[in-house]
Amino acid sequence: MLIGVPKEIKVREYRVGLVPANVRELVARGHKVLVESGAGDGIGALDQQYQTAGASIVKSPREIFERAQLIIKVKEPQAVERKWLKPGQILFTYLHLAPDPEQTHDLVNSGATCIAYETVTADGGGLPLLAPMSEVAGRIAVQAGAYFLEKAHGGPGILLGGITGVEPARVTVIGGGVVGTNAIDVALGMGATVTIIDRNIDVLRNLSKQFGHRLNSVYSTADAIEHHCSIADLVIGAVLVAGATAPKLITHNTVTKMKPGSVIVDVAIDQGGCCETSRPTTHDTPTYVVDGVIHYCVANMPGSVPRTSTYALNNATLPYVLALADKGLQALRDNQHLLNGLNVHQGKVTNQSVATALGYPFHEPSAAIGLLKE
Repeated sequence: MLIGVPKEIKVREYRVGLVPANVRELVARGHKVLVESGAGDGIGALDQQYQTAGASIVKSPREIFERAQLIIKVKEPQAVERKWLKPGQILFTYLHLAPDPEQTHDLVNSGATCIAYETVTADGGGLPLLAPMSEVAGRIAVQAGAYFLEKAHGGPGILLGGITGVEPARVTVIGGGVVGTNAIDVALGMGATVTIIDRNIDVLRNLSKQFGHRLNSVYSTADAIEHHCSIADLVIGAVLVAGATAPKLITHNTVTKMKPGSVIVDVAIDQGGCCETSRPTTHDTPTYVVDGVIHYCVANMPGSVPRTSTYALNNATLPYVLALADKGLQALRDNQHLLNGLNVHQGKVTNQSVATALGYPFHEPSAAIGLLKE
C-alpha cells in the first residue's frame, strides 16, 4: 500500500503522523511511504532520516493526497486538505467531528473512509489512541494553569504550590479519566490543594486509593461543581464522552461566581468544551477573559510538546497503521476495536454520537463496510 504523511498545517501544530522508525516498519513489510518535506522538522526528524528509513520525500502536500491510499495525520484535516480527499482513500487521524459540522460535511462529501483515533476502543472500554495525548494534556493543563496564575500573565499572582506559611492554590479537576488523573498527579506534585469531581463512585474510590488523603474527592452535582469552582484558583475541565460533544458542566453563571484572575483550562475543547463560556483558542493566542476569569482553551494542547507527544502517539498507533496498510478495509472487519474508530465511510456517518450531534442518519459501521464496495 502507498502511505502518505503530510505536514500538519494547523496553527503551531508540530507533531507528525509517522516517525522514521515506524516508516521503517512499514517499508520492511513491503509498503511505500511518501513524506512531505519538513513534516518531521518540529520534532527533530529531518527529511534525511525519513529517507534512510525508506520513505520518499515529496515537496507538495497535494501530491500526498493525490497519490496516497492511506493518509496518516495527527490533527483533523484542514479545509484545504479536505478538498483533496477522494473516494477509496483511508484517512487515519484525530477528527473530533461532533462539534465540527463543517469538517463532517466535507468528509461525508469526500467519499473517503475516515477513522478517528479518539474513538478506537480497547478491551475493557479504554481509548488507546486517545490515552497518550490525554496523559500529555492533563499534565500540560496544570503547567498552563500555573503559568497564567502568575501576575505577569494576567493572574492574581499565586504560586501553585504555595510556600512555607502561605497556603497553596486550590485546584478543582472535573472528570477523573486519563486527563484528570494526570492533572491530579502533577498538581499534587507541585503542592497544590486538589479536589476531583466525578459522578462515578468507583473512579473516585480508585483515585482516593491512588493518591491518598492528599486528594479531596467529591461526587458530581451541579451544586458541587458550582461551589468548588467558586473557591478554586484553577479549574481543569477533563470531561469526556467518547465521540460526543462534551456536556456543559460549568455554566456561565458558575463562571460569574469564580474569583477574579482564576483560570479555567478546558481540555475538553476538542469536543466542544465542558464550560459554557469556552471557545477554541490557539497557541498563538491561548487565552481570553470572561467575567474576570482567564480561559485557556487551546484545541491542540499536546502540540506544544510535539516531540514527546509524537512518539507517545506513534507508539500507540503503529499496530493499527500496520493492520490498515497490510489489509486495507479488511482490517476493520477483523478488529472490532478499530471498526469502532470508523466515523465516516463513503458518504455515510458511522459513529452514533456524531450522527446524533449533527443530525445525520446513523449507519452501523459493520453494515456500511460489509455492504459497500471497497
